[in-house]
Amino acid sequence: MREAAWEEPRAAYVHIPFCAHHCGYCDFAVIAGADHLMRDYLQALACELRQLEYPRPVQTLFLGGGTPTYLPLPLLEELLSLLKHWLPLAFDPEAPGATADASPAAIEFSVEATPESLDPDKLALLRAYGVTRLSVGVQSFRSESLQALERRHTSTQAEEVVAWARDAGFVVSLDLIFAIPGTTLADWAADVECALALRPEHLSTYSLTYEKGTPLWKRWQRGQVQAVPEEVECEMYAFAIDRLTSAGFEHYEISNFARPGYRCRHNETYWANEAYYGFGAGAVRYVRGCREGNVRDTRQYIQRLMRGQSVTVYREKLSPWERACETLAVQLRRRRGIDRRAFHEQTGVAVDELAGGAIRQLQEEGLLEEEGAALRLTRRGLFVADAVIAQLWAAASPCGSIEPSRRYNLPVVENVPQ
Repeated sequence: MREAAWEEPRAAYVHIPFCAHHCGYCDFAVIAGADHLMRDYLQALACELRQLEYPRPVQTLFLGGGTPTYLPLPLLEELLSLLKHWLPLAFDPEAPGATADASPAAIEFSVEATPESLDPDKLALLRAYGVTRLSVGVQSFRSESLQALERRHTSTQAEEVVAWARDAGFVVSLDLIFAIPGTTLADWAADVECALALRPEHLSTYSLTYEKGTPLWKRWQRGQVQAVPEEVECEMYAFAIDRLTSAGFEHYEISNFARPGYRCRHNETYWANEAYYGFGAGAVRYVRGCREGNVRDTRQYIQRLMRGQSVTVYREKLSPWERACETLAVQLRRRRGIDRRAFHEQTGVAVDELAGGAIRQLQEEGLLEEEGAALRLTRRGLFVADAVIAQLWAAASPCGSIEPSRRYNLPVVENVPQ
């Protein structure tokens, strides 16, 4: 019997930081104008992977960035070959929910891409190395919005790439951003309709955030950019929920929608607070209750590994109580919420032991609800998820200083829609 999923990783994330352009709203660990570092980066990544000592089979693998598909074809193949050796995809018959007749479809290999970074040759290479799912950063189909976000593709390119990907047999997920400066509810509705017309299996919808220190944030601080009004932002989110669910998508996480059978299994690992490996600049891993993070700077990442030095810049061994607090926070992102029995089995702590008083108060306010053994956000609670989670965090005082491991990309509103 292998270790439980919250102890021993069955998922791995690999970060490729290179981009053609660093968009003004992005605060991820990315680098642009440094293509000459690509080969050195892959060599450094190989050094980090060798620290595993032997190949570690995983059920889900996520290649993110950055833009992994920005790599030239030969380097992309070198990367995929490296991952095939160290992180082979393997179905685990002991995994929760596994059945004896399960097929290889139970595994998932996702790659993030931009429309302009893909072509038929790269798609063929990805399929040859077992990639099953593409997460395409479309963001918008409006030229004005793409320009505001500093994106370099056109709506025509996005449509063409999705058609290629579908012909090649990939599961397609599209990322969309709402509340882009200058946009209206009608603009957002048009973007959603364009996305639906492409028949993706999965959609992620994110509210534009003004991350401190980014060029977009600085322009906003100087008054050069006007944020979309809060009430319009909420209307946009509500429209996405209603339109996508009416189109047959399951709203299974705050920002994510999937056709039946097409949830992102890798991200569900994060939302369950289960263990995962992380490799590359800025990557985080969570193994046997210990969270570690790598240096974000690409050059430092390369230099340290080439010198035989550690790239780990922080390490935190969580107590059982702290792990329970984090599990409470991330599992509330799921629309099905927290299963009280499963939560106790995973953490050794009862949900009400953590924050019973706060839970009851939030239920009275109509922000949390119970359904059987499940505790979850109400529809109203979705619009103030940050505030709900923060209140629960504060109630579980011993871990009140811990930072959540995921960002909650939602509007925080005073007047909650009824």
